[in-house]
Amino acid sequence: MTTSHLNRRALLGAAAALGASALPAMAQTKTVLRISTPAVPDDWHAKMWTVFKEQLEKTAPGEFDVQINLNATLFKQGTEPAAMARGNLELSSISAFDIAKLVPEFSIFTAGYVVRDPDQQQKIFNGPIGAELFKLVSEKMDVTPLATVYLGTRQVNMREAKPVKTPADLKGVKLRMPGSKEWLFLGEALGATATPLAFGEVYMGLKTGTIDGQDNPLPSVRAAKFYEVTKQLVLTSHLVDGIFIAISNKSFNALTAAQKQKVTAAAQAAAAYNNENRIKEEGQLVEFFKKEGLQVITPDVNAFRSTVQTAYQNSEYAKVWPKGLLDRINATK
Repeated sequence: MTTSHLNRRALLGAAAALGASALPAMAQTKTVLRISTPAVPDDWHAKMWTVFKEQLEKTAPGEFDVQINLNATLFKQGTEPAAMARGNLELSSISAFDIAKLVPEFSIFTAGYVVRDPDQQQKIFNGPIGAELFKLVSEKMDVTPLATVYLGTRQVNMREAKPVKTPADLKGVKLRMPGSKEWLFLGEALGATATPLAFGEVYMGLKTGTIDGQDNPLPSVRAAKFYEVTKQLVLTSHLVDGIFIAISNKSFNALTAAQKQKVTAAAQAAAAYNNENRIKEEGQLVEFFKKEGLQVITPDVNAFRSTVQTAYQNSEYAKVWPKGLLDRINATK
């Protein structure tokens, strides 16, 4: 064998070795995006994260390592915004109630009977109102909202059936609410005794009688199987609920402009998937729950609306709502 052949073989071997050693380094360049959510696997809110991951695999192959953590296994529900602000978590879905703790102006969306329906919800947050408020969120919370997710219209779900026509009929009812003061205020405004409890503990709380009821959108009631341990749905329709796919500013600012666009587009595709399926399912669920043996009643919604709105108008929350914002929301059609 000639010297030139030996040199060529040596060069090829060196190149192969270099390529092999470079592979782990290339793999390490993937940007890790950890997602923490309290959603259960059967919920559209959980399934949408798979859509997010698949979209990025299509539009940015090899660029991201998307890690989905359901059932609040990575961070406890309600602690995600702080984790993102500290840079300990990349992505999560945050509620208006989470946001209102640090951005008081946002508390208007924690009030009952403000947003009319999911269509208006999207128009609000995809328009000038959303742009203004999301800018405040980014500045005050160090997270960037990417898309608005329709969680559903919240209804009251009771462990035992009882006549409910007005808020007075909920007096003394231990109604589970998430733990923030904004959520608890809403529960009290509905006439109940608001009782804080983590989402993952609600099923057992209903089963054992620790709580008398809970409020959630119908798709969440089905996904978490609360219908197995409750006997009644009261269609108060007190809150058109939404959450926001958000990314930590630390993570977002580390992306290239092209990556930011791809991540934002993936979040919007995930939200659209959730919204379409959730709205469709929501329309079918009353009959499902009736077949499961639940009593479904419609109370005097006007009485609930009047009582709840009066409670908010007389509260500290209304004092921090930007002047004219409620009128702008009402004018969004």
